[in-house]
Amino acid sequence: MNRRDFFGIAAAGLSGCAPKARKAAALPVLPRSGEIPQLMPIRAEVDRIFRVTVCLRPFRAAGPRLDVERVGDKTVVHNYGHGGSGWSLSWGSSSIAVAKAMAAGERDVAVIGCGALGLTSAILLQRAGAKVTIYAKERPPDVRSARATGTWSPDSRVALTKSVSSDFPALWEKMCRYSFHTYESYLGVAGNPIEWTDRYMLSDRGPGEGAANEPAGESLDFAQYGDRVADLTPGVQSLPSGSHPFPTRYAWRTSSLTFNIAGYSRQLVTDFLLEGGKIERVEFHSPSELNQVAQKVVINASGYGARALWKDESIVPVRGQIAWLIPQPEVNYGVFYKNIGVLARRDGIVVQDVGKGEMDGYNDASEEPNRAAAESAVQVVAELYGRMTGAGRR
Repeated sequence: MNRRDFFGIAAAGLSGCAPKARKAAALPVLPRSGEIPQLMPIRAEVDRIFRVTVCLRPFRAAGPRLDVERVGDKTVVHNYGHGGSGWSLSWGSSSIAVAKAMAAGERDVAVIGCGALGLTSAILLQRAGAKVTIYAKERPPDVRSARATGTWSPDSRVALTKSVSSDFPALWEKMCRYSFHTYESYLGVAGNPIEWTDRYMLSDRGPGEGAANEPAGESLDFAQYGDRVADLTPGVQSLPSGSHPFPTRYAWRTSSLTFNIAGYSRQLVTDFLLEGGKIERVEFHSPSELNQVAQKVVINASGYGARALWKDESIVPVRGQIAWLIPQPEVNYGVFYKNIGVLARRDGIVVQDVGKGEMDGYNDASEEPNRAAAESAVQVVAELYGRMTGAGRR
């Protein structure tokens, strides 16, 4: 095992917000039940992969950039560099950026970028009374954040512990709580853009017994702040044999928020446009090109694009690949098994190999999909469900 125990690795694969290492005895154990709960199996078949996507997450060792600078006659408020926590921290981070933008006294504001941070910044600006125009090369579903896993992961590779300022943990908690409570307002909305779903962590080996496909090699001390907001989501429960339908020796369960990104991002775009917002297709190549926009105040929410636009070498890509299986409306849970994370969403069942743990995809700027790796991940999931039905037994 690496520095986190089994529970941490499993939670990272499913939610990105891993609890600190705990002993197994500390986890609540559910009582045995006379009836095993039924979960509809995932049809993990290679020919049901309808696409393979790659997303580059914008990681900054110091955490998200939220400072203000002058570029010519423009006041620029930065709002990028959230690593694997972009969607999860978007509302809280954008609330900070918007407060700084509105403090400049202008009521006509530009936003650069139409992803998770750009859309939430724009909507919060409108709520603050501003007229807003989004300038972006791409809009959903073509932005990078549209290819995210879609799970609540507020401290997923958001910073390095030794690189953040002393006040960052409290700032992170503020952003996290603001975002979480904003997401509560989307629960129950038509189309289920946001919903609670269960996540199961499965293993044939328990903590301390070692694990197959153990992450190896270089490791970084990524910040883990989950304990600061442990009250927001349920804890991990140990499931005894006979209380779940899975064939593994060990099983744990928790619940977390799922972002059905296709519907959710469409909802955000629609809300923005209904309030009079405008989206203009523009590609900027350098900060000096901001003189093309009429607005004097700009929120820069360009995500990974800030590395090139702002020549910001502090941005490190974290590559993540997803194999998309045809959605199954009857499946509404997630699974972590043999370092493969699976999350059933309304817009597809995402399958991701996180075999290297925290370091998976770190500093890998390739956006070329790897079909063979996608199929291999799906086949691991097929093996799990084959064991459940008896098809995989010898």
